[in-house]
Amino acid sequence: MELRTLRYFVAVAEELHFGRAATRLHMTQPPLSRAIKQLETDVGAALLRRSAAGVTLTPAGAVLLDEARALLDQADRARARVAAAAGDASLTVGILGDSTDPAVKRLAAAHRRRHPGVEVRIRETDLTDPTCGLRAGLVDVALTRGPFDETGLAVCELQADPVGAVLRADDPLARHDSLSLADLAGRRWFQFPEGTDPLWQAYWNGGEPREGPVVRAVQECLQAVLWNGTVGLTPLGHDRPMGLTVVPLVDMAPSRVVLVWNKADTNPVLRSFVRIATAVYRG
Repeated sequence: MELRTLRYFVAVAEELHFGRAATRLHMTQPPLSRAIKQLETDVGAALLRRSAAGVTLTPAGAVLLDEARALLDQADRARARVAAAAGDASLTVGILGDSTDPAVKRLAAAHRRRHPGVEVRIRETDLTDPTCGLRAGLVDVALTRGPFDETGLAVCELQADPVGAVLRADDPLARHDSLSLADLAGRRWFQFPEGTDPLWQAYWNGGEPREGPVVRAVQECLQAVLWNGTVGLTPLGHDRPMGLTVVPLVDMAPSRVVLVWNKADTNPVLRSFVRIATAVYRG
């Protein structure tokens, strides 16, 4: 069994859908299906049950998933240790500034346990660049949120967070249990500077053209809400300053937490980082 084929199998087993797995692997579905069928022939057992509803694991598939994860993890660790011995074990990670994602702490601890010899450099960026300096060559990988232009990039979704409207505590809408985007029509929203990725700007404006103050950082957005009553948006479950409240938005698409890196990058330290992050976020 080749490691590449095992990576294909793990993707299908985790996504339980050939289409999503193919997207995750940046390939088309037919060669992925052929690779999995060949793997089943090689091991002499059916690994997946296929139906119109999707894919489920057979008992043999569940065993192979555990074994494949362990083998891939060992291979990634071996590559990373070789890189460390060669004096090339470092990784620059871009993250959005003022991020309060609690999983980042778990990721840092898990990566430090697995690769204590790898130096991780963190580069915080403001809200104007959702790729956190990746396109400019300033980082190896970005732990960020979508959506943005993914041309030439590999993207791995880690989780999807529901979103709420950030309002002053004395705002009449703050008393509601939930809101729709229509409830916020006519209100001033925050804007990003000219030149910001249009997909990123459109998402945080609820898909509509808006008017409001230009901000570059999370704290600037929150201060605009506090001082001027501007509408802000935030993933639910994040801490907010006193005087502000968050009301869930029922018709806002979830905010996707993603890892993103250049497709052409084959750095083994990066590959291991992606696997560790996936395991941490997906439990």
